[in-house]
Amino acid sequence: MKRGVLVLALVLSSVVSWAQHDSISATAPRISLITCHAGSVMYELCGHTAIRVQIDNNDMAVNYGLFEFQADNFALKFLKGETDYRVGAYPFNLFLEHYLKENRKIIEQELNLTPQQAWELVELLNINLLPENCVYRYNYVKNNCATKPIVLIEQVVNDTIAFNEPSIKDAQNWTFRDEMRHFHKNYLWYQLGIDLALGSGIDYKLPTREKMFAPEALESMMRGATITDSSGNKIPIVNKEIVIHEGEPAPLPLTPFLLSPIFIFSIILVLTIIYSIKDIKKQQVSRWFDFIIFGAYSLASLFVCFLVFISVNEATSPNYIILLFSPLCFIPTICVWIKKLSKIVYYSHLMNIVTLILLIIVLFSGIQVTNIAVVPLILISLIRSVSYIYINRCNTKKIK
Repeated sequence: MKRGVLVLALVLSSVVSWAQHDSISATAPRISLITCHAGSVMYELCGHTAIRVQIDNNDMAVNYGLFEFQADNFALKFLKGETDYRVGAYPFNLFLEHYLKENRKIIEQELNLTPQQAWELVELLNINLLPENCVYRYNYVKNNCATKPIVLIEQVVNDTIAFNEPSIKDAQNWTFRDEMRHFHKNYLWYQLGIDLALGSGIDYKLPTREKMFAPEALESMMRGATITDSSGNKIPIVNKEIVIHEGEPAPLPLTPFLLSPIFIFSIILVLTIIYSIKDIKKQQVSRWFDFIIFGAYSLASLFVCFLVFISVNEATSPNYIILLFSPLCFIPTICVWIKKLSKIVYYSHLMNIVTLILLIIVLFSGIQVTNIAVVPLILISLIRSVSYIYINRCNTKKIK
């Protein structure tokens, strides 16, 4: 997606003038899909799609990936699913400049449209570019820079596009989560964040049509796609493919195993086992340790609860990770220091064990898929709750 600052130097007058051409006397528009391959920062990992429109001496990029990162509360709106993106048109050479600087591979796929279809597509683009229409509600997998152009192309070819599967390993069985993992494979912490934030709604097997939300997947699918012409014949939708720039930005290296989530959380799990064994031997709970562990879980629960109960993003709820990072975590964090509230802490740990067992059942049943790094996080919470209950019951017996 387009980086950073919203490009508002939109040459709307040039675009709107396209509609004033006589479709009979003027040269038919040459329309292409442009795919800019992945960059090295997180929001560039799936690539970017734009439409190139060439009419006579006009050579314009129509870009649905424009946003203003500096806008008020952008990050909050993004989490809430209330992010607004814009479509804009500007000279194609300006569009290329950013991606050439980053040495990103750029592919042009010229569409095999009739002159009438090409002009209809230009008219639809003009309508989208009007001030009252240029802002749209962005959705990472349903409504983005790749899906918006395809919807318009489908309109002008009467929804006759037949897509093949992406020519990417294991793409046939992809879910949204699988596809994200394919493009995020070197960014383990980023993918963990996605796995914690997004719920079971992204874990169904995708029909071919929905796999195109990632621009690089769309490029692959367009390569073998066909449309039905006026005679009922199936013809390729891509007339020809051109490599505009054979680049490849230096990607960030794979997160070293010693810095990976699974390793770090496993170290914490080992420490949890060690402290729990010591606590059981001493028959005394390490309150500071529980304060740190459940305090961290409490902060995570604020994030998860916000996404589940406040965000309007359809992918964030239901999210069964809330059974791990639940408001229950606040009770042992705060009340473990107050002896009079030990009963409340005891029952909160009992409830925590129940919710964790429910989460394990959900994960094993396949209702929701999660990150492997979540396994030690579940065990950490479970071990601390079990050890607290055991120590509490042992101390109660001693008193009796």
